[in-house]
Parts: sequence; structure tokens; C-alpha cells
Amino acid sequence: MRLELVPFLLLGILSVLIASLSQSLLKWESGREHTSLLREYLNPGVIGGYGLLALSMLLTMFAYRKLPLSMTPAFESFSYIFVTIFGALFFHERVTKKKLLALGLIVAGILLFTL
Repeated sequence: MRLELVPFLLLGILSVLIASLSQSLLKWESGREHTSLLREYLNPGVIGGYGLLALSMLLTMFAYRKLPLSMTPAFESFSYIFVTIFGALFFHERVTKKKLLALGLIVAGILLFTL
């Protein structure tokens, strides 16, 4: 991998992190009770979640300006890791041995793919 691509790869990973936060925020908001249908969709959590998603898409577009499309799986795969971490932190989801093994295989695949 060329050294000048590293900042764009990191930008892509940051965009995936932000998208994962967006998903977690929207999931958290969907589990709450709302007094009306309008407040279910027009509240700070939902608006913030979609705002983060828009920011993530902008960062992804900037990363794609320099990154070859063949590198896309390398940073998109980080979403599995981020979503698992956020699920455990925010929703107290269990991280089983099978999930850890799967995440380890994903990381190994990312490393193998980028080397």
C-alpha cells in the first residue's frame, strides 16, 4: 500500500466509525417510548443519528477520491467490529466466544487483504 493513501484509509475507517455510532443512536432511539408519531421521528436522537449518517457519507466520498475501490472492503469491514463494541457498551449485548472468533477472522482477513 502506498504511504500517501494512509490518511484516506484512516478517513474511511473514521467514516465507518461514525456510521456505526449513527446506527447505534438510531437503535437506541427506536427502543424508547414516544408520545406521538411526530416525536418518534422528529427528536434530537433521530435527527442526530441521520446527521451522523450524512457526515459519514461525506467522509466516505472524500476517502473514495483517492482510494482505489479494491480497498473498500478493508475499511468497510471495520463496521462489524464497531457495531459489536457499541452493542456491548450501549445495549449490554453479550459478546460470545463465537463473536470474538468471527471478529478475529475479520481482522485477520483485513490484515491479509491489505498486506
